[in-house]
Amino acid sequence: MTTHAPAPGPAGRPVVEPPSAPVPDAVDAIIDQWARVRPELDTRAMEVFGRITRLARAMADRAERSYGRHGISRGEFDVLATLRRSGEPYTLSPRQLAATLMLTSGGMTGRLDKLERAEFLRRAPDPHDRRALRVTLTEEGLALVDRAVVTGLEVQQEALAALDEERASELAGLLRVLLTGVEGPAATD
Repeated sequence: MTTHAPAPGPAGRPVVEPPSAPVPDAVDAIIDQWARVRPELDTRAMEVFGRITRLARAMADRAERSYGRHGISRGEFDVLATLRRSGEPYTLSPRQLAATLMLTSGGMTGRLDKLERAEFLRRAPDPHDRRALRVTLTEEGLALVDRAVVTGLEVQQEALAALDEERASELAGLLRVLLTGVEGPAATD
């Protein structure tokens, strides 16, 4: 897709394309380059996954900044949010947290250490298994994650404002189909 400067319209002002016309992005430039050097390639998948990757990176950066305003990283938010979503008493084992967040035990331990030092969670022996631990949100952790989730959602909603409600719902549905095609259906408890 080659882009040109808008042609001048009445009174010398550029004619702006209607909002429904696609605005070229960085992925279009990559696709154009491949089309020039390998025109036989079907690059539709690259268009989809290139945009998903770039969008995920951009939104991860925005989320990191929004959680940083609360003094935590995105990874730390993920731990607190997982505990919060588990419902009262906001307690899980380190193994459950690591599995949900797809972290190694070492990666999980580092996050838990930092969050425990900040008094956002506490670890205690599991009353049913002396060899195991339970991780529980503190009142401070609960208050923090409740503030941070609102800030993170605001950032996501600002980005999603580029789509009307119908298109946002359609996109969510299409991404669900694609994700389950790649990962399989979600496990249910």
